[in-house]
This record gives sequence, structure tokens and C-alpha cells, in this order.
Amino acid sequence: MLDTSARLLKLLSLLQARQNWTGPELADRLEVTTRTIRNDVERLRELGYPVQAASGVTGGYRLGAGANLPPLLLDDEEAVAVVVSLRTAVGGTVAGIEEISARALVKLQQVLPSRLRRRVDALQAYTVSTPWAGPTVDAGVLTAIATACRDHERLRFDYRSHDGDHAVRTTEPYRLVHTRRRWYLFAWDVERDDWRTFRVDRIQPRTPTGPRFTPRALPGDVASRVSRGVATAPWRYRARVIVHAPAERVAQKLPVPAEIQPLGEDRCVFEPGSDNPLMLAGYLAMLGEDFTVEGSPELVAALRTLAERLLRAI
Repeated sequence: MLDTSARLLKLLSLLQARQNWTGPELADRLEVTTRTIRNDVERLRELGYPVQAASGVTGGYRLGAGANLPPLLLDDEEAVAVVVSLRTAVGGTVAGIEEISARALVKLQQVLPSRLRRRVDALQAYTVSTPWAGPTVDAGVLTAIATACRDHERLRFDYRSHDGDHAVRTTEPYRLVHTRRRWYLFAWDVERDDWRTFRVDRIQPRTPTGPRFTPRALPGDVASRVSRGVATAPWRYRARVIVHAPAERVAQKLPVPAEIQPLGEDRCVFEPGSDNPLMLAGYLAMLGEDFTVEGSPELVAALRTLAERLLRAI
């Protein structure tokens, strides 16, 4: 049997792992009596942990929210996951969270057992991250949007569109989606009476939020829908590209979902876009397949420039 201190730590860990526990369940896990569980719960309360109890058939114990954050008891896999996530956040896409993540990382690494520190250091040593130079999102904006999604409250915000226009949008927010290293809000646009996707780095929420709304049924897989929408965004340059390869093979090579239409067994067509025709040319070259461009003189010129540059290189 565990001594009292070790048992209290184990009990606290169990209460953090699940929302509700019955007395017999906890007693079975700790190999003690239900009377001991009641006494241990009282000890946790004396230490400042708000353990709530309810009687009856559906009753049991749960760890409530207190004035201070209690120590988190993590198993090995959870500790490694938290450290990796914090290291990623230090150089991530959420502005203002880098210093906070670094402080939390220092605290965690100080108490990390040597066996786990070696695992984390090995993962860090053999992982290469590319620096992110794109737009970042304010952490407060993310929190405000997530709260409105959770509470089913309408969200009004100033929005800067792709072409630089500004407008006030009124939405019923549903989900935050992180894809292609950018954050998006998937919401019901009240004025347009349809689902819309908004880039969060272009959103400036207006306060207060509200009123509350009755949630609608989501239109299928939100993440896939947003990814497809991002792939077909109103880019400055678009092209119709016929790829001389099966549609299934081309789909596996694309970094994001796209609407690919088969043109027989060995050909397919899709319409990529970009704000930079030279970037789009390089993107198509990396497909590793023969292709034909239709209706985009800017892309044709960029492909010619890229081809001449590559020839000079060899």
C-alpha cells in the first residue's frame, strides 16, 4: 500500500485525468477502502484543492476550479508532448505567446526527469524547423473567438479582405481551424446567409459579443471544407492546368486538398492560384509530372523565366 503522501499525489492525478469518479472506483484504483478515500479527499481540501462531492447513484468526486492552478501530474508521454508543444509555440504563429511559452518551458525542464529530458533532447536535435515569416495571430484574438464559439454568442468584427477592403461582419462563430500555418474562423455569416471562412490575422473583434444563437448543424467535415476553400481562394493569378497523370496520383502530391477533375485514365485538370506567378510556377514544377497551362500568360512567362534560370544553373 502507498504511504499517505504518495497516495494523495496519486489521488490528485486520478482526479485530474477524468471529470468524475465514484468512491468505489477510486478505492479500487488505490487499493484502499472508501473510508480512506473520504479521508484523503478531506486532506486535499485542507491543502486548498477544491474537490467536489455529490451523493446518490450518479454522485462521486470531481476536481473543481480553484483560485490557483494546482500542480499538474503528467505521465511520461504527456510530459514529452507538453515540452514539444511549448518548444513549437516559442517560434509559432501566435503572436505574444513566445515569451510566455519560453517561461513555462524553463519551469518544466527544471523538473523533467533525466530519462525524459534525453528523449526530448533527441527529438529536438534531429528535428529541423523552418522559420515562419508569415502573418501571426494575436493570442487575445484567438481567445476571444474561441470563447464566442464555446458560448454560442454572435461575433462582430472588422475584417480586412484579400484585396485590402475593410468591412464589419456579423457572424455566428463555430470553429477555429489551423491549416497551412494559418488560423481560420469557420462561421455563419448573418448578412450573407451562408457559411464563410475568415483569416484570423485579418480579424479585429468588436466587444461586447452577443446575443446568443442556437447552433446550426455543421456542413460536414469543417477542416476539409476550410482546406478546400483555402486552396481555391481568390488569388491574384489563377490558371487552368492539365496534368498528364492520373488524378489519384496528382492528388497525393498536392500539399492541400483541391478539386481535381479526371480527363480519362492518364490526364486530369485543376485550377491552382497564387499572388506570385513565379511561386506558382515552382509549385507546379515540383509536382514531378508533365503538364499544360491554359489561359494564364503571367504563369507562362514565369515558367519560361524559371526554365531559363534552371538551364543556366547546369
